[in-house]
Amino acid sequence: MRSVLVILTLVVFTPVLGVLVLVAALFGVADREGGVYDWAPRTWSRALLRAAGVTLVLHHPERMHPAEARIYVSNHVSWFDVFALASVLPHYKFVGKAELFRIPLFGAAARAAGMIPIERENRKSAFQSYDVAARRIRGGVSVVVYPEGTRGVGYPLRPFKKGPFVLAAAAQVPVVPTIIHGTIDVQPRGSWHVRSGTVHVHFLEPIFTAGMTYQDRDRLSHECWSRMAKALREEYGVESGLLPAPSPIEAARHATAS
Repeated sequence: MRSVLVILTLVVFTPVLGVLVLVAALFGVADREGGVYDWAPRTWSRALLRAAGVTLVLHHPERMHPAEARIYVSNHVSWFDVFALASVLPHYKFVGKAELFRIPLFGAAARAAGMIPIERENRKSAFQSYDVAARRIRGGVSVVVYPEGTRGVGYPLRPFKKGPFVLAAAAQVPVVPTIIHGTIDVQPRGSWHVRSGTVHVHFLEPIFTAGMTYQDRDRLSHECWSRMAKALREEYGVESGLLPAPSPIEAARHATAS
C-alpha cells in the first residue's frame, strides 16, 4: 500500500512542481532563500515522506545554519536519504549523478532549481561539477554531497571520493558530517517496496575549513569519515571497519606537500 501511495505522489507532484520550477526559470525568477527553487523540492520531498509513512527525527538541527553556506556530507543507502535531507535543509543544492538529470521533466526541473549533475566516471567532468558547486556556495547556498559515490546496501561506511573535500577546501565553508539511519527499512537499494518507518538524521559537529588548501583534502576526508563512522558505531552499533589507507602515490604526494 505504501509503495502505491509513493508512486501516486510521484505521478502527481513531480509534473506539477517540475513545471512550476521550469516556468519560474523561464521568467527569470531569482534563486533566493525560501523561494520557489527551495520550496518546490522541499514540498516534493515532504509529500513523498508523508506518503511513505516516514517519521523524521532530527538530532542537533541547530547545526543547520540558515544564514551560512555549508557542505553537508552524508552517507547514502536509499533514495529516502535524499528526501529526508531535502525536506529540512535551508537553501541548498544537491550534487547528484548525471543519469538523474536525463529523466524527462525531472532532470530539467532539477537543473532549473540549481541542482548540480556529476559524471562520476569522468574525473575531469566531476571536478568541473565541483567548480559549479563552489560558485553556488560563494553565492551563499549550501551543498549536499554523498562522498561514497552511490547508494550502498548496508550502513557501514565505504571509502570516500576526494572531490567533495577538494570542494570544501576551496570553498572555505564548514563541513557538516551527517549520518542517516533507518532508510534501509523504508526502501533498500534495488527494491521498489516501501514500508513506513522512523528515519534518524544526525548533524554532527561542523569541521571548519578556513585556511585549508587542496593539499588538506585527504586529512579532511579522513576526519569526516572517522567522525561519521564513530557516530554510526556509538548510536547504532554499526562497524565500518578501518578507513582504507591512501595509496602509496597519494601518501607520497601528501608528504611532499607537507
